[in-house]
Amino acid sequence: MQPNDRWLPAPVPEAPRLHEPAPDRELASGQRKLPFLKRTLGSLLAAIATLIAKLKTILLLAPKLKLLTTVGTMAVSLAAYSFVFGWAFAAGFVLLLFVHETGHVIQLRREGIKASAPMFIPFLGAVISARSLGADALAEARVGLAGPILGSIGSAACIIIWHATGNDVWRALAYTGFFLNLFNLLPVVPLDGGRAMAAMAPWMWFVGLAALVPLALVFPNPILVIVLLLAGLETYKRWKLRSAGDARQTAYYRVAPLDRALVAAVYLSLIALLVVGMHTTTLTRTFG
Repeated sequence: MQPNDRWLPAPVPEAPRLHEPAPDRELASGQRKLPFLKRTLGSLLAAIATLIAKLKTILLLAPKLKLLTTVGTMAVSLAAYSFVFGWAFAAGFVLLLFVHETGHVIQLRREGIKASAPMFIPFLGAVISARSLGADALAEARVGLAGPILGSIGSAACIIIWHATGNDVWRALAYTGFFLNLFNLLPVVPLDGGRAMAAMAPWMWFVGLAALVPLALVFPNPILVIVLLLAGLETYKRWKLRSAGDARQTAYYRVAPLDRALVAAVYLSLIALLVVGMHTTTLTRTFG
């Protein structure tokens, strides 16, 4: 190297660019992303299709699910009552409840109202659901009285079986059925007697409430307390609506005198027949 020559550093080789993939790598990566996207979208679409299919199945099975609800709650009630009363009486009692509620369902459908199948609540009975109880108070009374009418017929059938078999279980079922239907004729809403009072004399709701209070005190019972609370709330709500002077409420409770008399005749006749039925089937329980 000459003295006048300038020293220049040797060129440093350029470091490979680690963050920039080679063209062939970019192509390979793009090829991988597309199948991955297809797989992801395909799985998502398949999951959505499966969900839609399940929803369609649920909708198609909805009527059967309602039936399963009725059968399921009936089975639970049967098990609960069997634990206390034995399976034979429990089966007959659940059947009597079903007959009573079926009376309401039949009359609701006669009124052009879709009603659910009965749902059973252990130690509280059974209920049905409907969007209304009819176009007016007279229709409500027909729906309310249909349950005790069919329920009384079912209880009377137990008397026939009792005489045919001599088995006192049927006698006990008849008595219990008569009592159940008589209790439902108490003139308070939401019991069946309160439905009849809507067409007969709505002021009787207060008489029924006044009678329930000492009854609940003399015979402390959770069912009586629940009925009393529900009756108080329902009566307050209904009377408040009636007092508002709404034209629809006035029209709802407008009942022709002849129809009012017919409802009263059916109501009082039912009470008389149920009392006679209870007296006929009274069974003295013996111990020892």
